[in-house]
Order: sequence, then structure tokens, then C-alpha cells
Amino acid sequence: MKNTMRVLLFLILAFTVQINFAQSKSDNPTFVLVHGAWHGGWCWKDVKENLIKEDFATYTPSLSGMGEHRHNLNDSISLKTHILDIISLIVMEDLENVVLVGHSYAGSVITGVADSIPERLNKLIFLDAMLVHDGESPITSEPRSEQLKKMKVFDKKEHFAPISSTYFGVSDIEKVEWVNARLTPQPYMTFGQPLQLQHAFGNGLPMVYIACTNPQLSVLKDRSDALKNKPGWKYLTLNTGHDAMITMPNELSVMLMELAK
Repeated sequence: MKNTMRVLLFLILAFTVQINFAQSKSDNPTFVLVHGAWHGGWCWKDVKENLIKEDFATYTPSLSGMGEHRHNLNDSISLKTHILDIISLIVMEDLENVVLVGHSYAGSVITGVADSIPERLNKLIFLDAMLVHDGESPITSEPRSEQLKKMKVFDKKEHFAPISSTYFGVSDIEKVEWVNARLTPQPYMTFGQPLQLQHAFGNGLPMVYIACTNPQLSVLKDRSDALKNKPGWKYLTLNTGHDAMITMPNELSVMLMELAK
């Protein structure tokens, strides 16, 4: 009789743990944070730690040829490659209910991901990001003056050399050194390849734009300003420079968790 009771109690406990685990797993969406040009998954270090502490499963992949994959940099890496990087991560890890965050250049990446696997996504968050529409490349989505600068490099088929993190609004000397030591060349085809969409921009998913306004990069301002009162968009600001995950990680983390509710 005692053994029977023990087995019964064990089964009840196991069943309760399984239910609680399933509930906790479904309560919070999963974050996939996609870095911008010249960066890698490393740039989300503080934000990732904050989100995990609050029980959000969080992935911070480095795109092909970048971050810890810099040794694999080659001419065949394109915007489509980076889109497939994120699609493959989500599918292989069997992720669902994903809050997909794209910083800067990665705005074009998460747009392409949403076009393919919207059923696995919860929301798109564009963090001071490029807004690239069907048939545009990241280069052609920018103001004409910036297009001319980048096209000179693209036409030569040269990878885009890193820019100092001071351009991204990082001013603390230690952080500038830390970021600059990790920046890697940007594969040229990721900027030059047009984005091909089969559906409307965002593919029906809720969309949020977070503008980093102190100061905001001029190459992003016109398109992001147009979203302030645009239906289908939630527009927010952070009083920091472009690399908010470096300069204001705690405030950004709180904002992301609020948006995930």
C-alpha cells in the first residue's frame, strides 16, 4: 500500500511539474535578437542577460561571416543568406511565439524572415532599423547621398570595412574600445542584394519601431519619422544613440519586456 501511494504521489508530482513547465514555457514569448551591420551576437550581451533573468528564452545569433563566424566571410554571403540564418535557427530550435528584434541593417533581415514564417512569430520590433521594401536593397533604401558612397564599394565587390562605434553613438571610452575590437567587415552582397517579398511588408504581424534619438542617424530618420502616426505601427523612442543595446541596455531590456506582454 505504501509503495502504491509513493508511486501515485510521484506521478502527481511529475504531472504537476510538467503542467507548470508547459505554462511557464507558454507564458513568455521567446526573443530572437538580430544584430546590425558590422556587429555580432555579442552586442546583445547585457540585454540577453537581463531578459534571461526574467525568464525569457533569448537567442542572439551571429549572422554568416560576422562575429564569431568572421573566419567564414566570403563573396557568396548575401541578404538572403542572413535571412535564411534566422529562419533556420527558428525552425531548427523549433521556436514559436517569437518576438523578432532587428537592429539597424537587420530590419531588412527580419522583414524577410516574417515574409516566410509568420506563423512562428509573435511580433516584429525594428530597433533603429532600416525599413527595406520589396525590390529594394539596404543600399537603395537609404538617402541618395548615402547610396552613392556605398555603391562605390559595392561596385568593386569589396566587403564594407567597419565604422568606429562612435558613429553608432557609443561615447564611453571603455565601451568604444570593447565594441571596436569586435566589429567585423560586412559582406558586400548583404547591402547590395534586393529584398524579394511575396507578401505585404510585415506579413500581417504587429510591428513596433524604436527610434534611438540622441542622436538619430540621418540615414534612418526620414523613413522612421513617417511611422509616427502610420496605421499598423507602434512608434517609440529611446533617448540614446544608435547602439542602444550597448549604451542603454537596461532601459532597452525593460522596453522589450513591456512590448512582449
